[in-house]
Amino acid sequence: MKRGISLLLLVLGQFAVQAQEKPWSLVRERIVTPWAEQVDVNAPLPEYPRPQLVRNNNWKNLNGLWNYAIVPKGQKAAPKYEGKILVPFAVESALSGVGRRVGKDSVLLYQHNISVPSSMRGKKVLLHFGAVDWQTEVFVNGKSAGKHEGGFDPFSFDITKLLSKSAKQEIRVRVWDPTDDGPQPRGKQINKPDGIWYTPVTGIWQTVWLEAVPETYIESTKHTPDIDAKTITVSATVAAAKAGDQIRVQALSKGKVVAEKVVDANAAAVLNIADQRLWSPSDPFLYDLKVSLVRGSKPMDQVDSYFAMRKISMAPDANGIQRMLLNNKFVFQYGPLDQGWWPDGLYTPPTEAAMVFDVDRLKDMGFNMIRKHIKVEPARYYYYCDKNGMLLWQDMPSGDLGNGWENHPGVIDRATDQKRTPESEGYYRKEWDKIMTSLYNFPSIVVWVPFNEAWGQFKTKEITDWTIQKDPTRLVNSASGGNFTQDGHMVDLHNYPRPAMPDPELFGAKRALVLGEFGGLGLPLTGHLWQERDNWGYQNFKSADSLFTRYATFMDRMAELIPMGLSAAVYTQTTDVEGEVNGFITYDRKVIKVEPKKLKKETEKLYNVKVELK
Repeated sequence: MKRGISLLLLVLGQFAVQAQEKPWSLVRERIVTPWAEQVDVNAPLPEYPRPQLVRNNNWKNLNGLWNYAIVPKGQKAAPKYEGKILVPFAVESALSGVGRRVGKDSVLLYQHNISVPSSMRGKKVLLHFGAVDWQTEVFVNGKSAGKHEGGFDPFSFDITKLLSKSAKQEIRVRVWDPTDDGPQPRGKQINKPDGIWYTPVTGIWQTVWLEAVPETYIESTKHTPDIDAKTITVSATVAAAKAGDQIRVQALSKGKVVAEKVVDANAAAVLNIADQRLWSPSDPFLYDLKVSLVRGSKPMDQVDSYFAMRKISMAPDANGIQRMLLNNKFVFQYGPLDQGWWPDGLYTPPTEAAMVFDVDRLKDMGFNMIRKHIKVEPARYYYYCDKNGMLLWQDMPSGDLGNGWENHPGVIDRATDQKRTPESEGYYRKEWDKIMTSLYNFPSIVVWVPFNEAWGQFKTKEITDWTIQKDPTRLVNSASGGNFTQDGHMVDLHNYPRPAMPDPELFGAKRALVLGEFGGLGLPLTGHLWQERDNWGYQNFKSADSLFTRYATFMDRMAELIPMGLSAAVYTQTTDVEGEVNGFITYDRKVIKVEPKKLKKETEKLYNVKVELK
């Protein structure tokens, strides 16, 4: 009888815990995009997450409903889980189904049971995370699989030895994120959002997935085009390689092999690309790439990838002013500052269609470039820009904003660098290194931006030189709108609202002249606002017509600056973001404020300005 009562109490107790758990539902406290209703809670963002290294025959997407709990930082486990969270949306987001803050004194815990497909048995099983913000430890069946620090770079763990023989495997993830209470790179997140600073993003915010690989496998590849030599150099990192292993590299154009080479596994293959077709915004042609690992005559592993033949460089014009070149020709680069934020997903677009919408609308508006501002996107974003011919400037997400602003107009040798702690500097270096490594193969990226507006700017020359050394194939904008130094490939001025440019006589002989931010024309639209009050732009308007009239004068002025030496410009911005209402599109993406064709007509004036090279 006592045993029966005990069993009944146990069952009732479990039922009570389950009853307290909250089921998933979209948090509707604020505006959302049209795609919020289209999210499949059983399979959100189902696309293959790594388009530059594809093994699509043996992988499993783990996105979906997981258990979650928010507990005090010192607590190791959850006494019970609070409900369901939709992975990969950050816990603060509406699409997570939670919409709660975590903070430095708490940790976010995830729990999920999975089954490993039978096709993965007998192989090495990798657990991949596209990105988790910020400090992460992963457990599989109660044992630690590994730790990771960084909110913007992909990472993975080999979990083969942690898998049990049972059908179900348990994954737990523990995340701590101090946001602006810590020195780590965090971008525009802040605990108390205001102005240009936005809602915190904590936890998993990109796809989680399983992949099965052989014991010896291709871990990564590196593609370096040289359009002058008409070659593509391809190298591979091979895990557990053995003596005699080789790599076979094939380049294909529209399904036809145009070049092939076999080299030792640790060597680089240099392929000649005859009749090369150059990648550009007007012709974003991509070659396919097949990389195979061969042992003797036996294929051990194969990955599919792609590359583009394109070059970004500088050269003086007829007046001796340095110009940014694409494929050895001057192409004026013009596009928006793009924060990459969503009212329902924060860092994460609700669906792939939502992500595609932003890029497509910018193309419709005539832009050929995007400055990806203080954020790194999922790999599929860069893949889409590669396919659609959008040039990208990639910012490093800032952090540790302790230094003050000290701008000296017309002076380039009086920068004031922040003295960051070894811990703070270490976080920056580690993350920037991993970001550049993970994004290296995407041809759309043409500029690296280590610092923005002196936000945490430190050891500017050293960081700039290191960035150039790590990737000499791209240009480096050392301090966009920040403390100018005699480093990097360009001098970048921020000027609101009207266009302006750095002084050609002072800077033009050695560096390209760019306008890294301008504009910011605001138009708040009732019914599409994140907040009802305190919305702002650098200059606000009451109608789209009056805003466009002002914008058109900016384009006229820009057309005058290009012959004087301006190589590129960045308009603020793609969409409204939280309290900012200076986007071409509302934050919920439901209203395009100015007809794209009207904007394109103005934009195309800039590309028609002729510049002669020396």
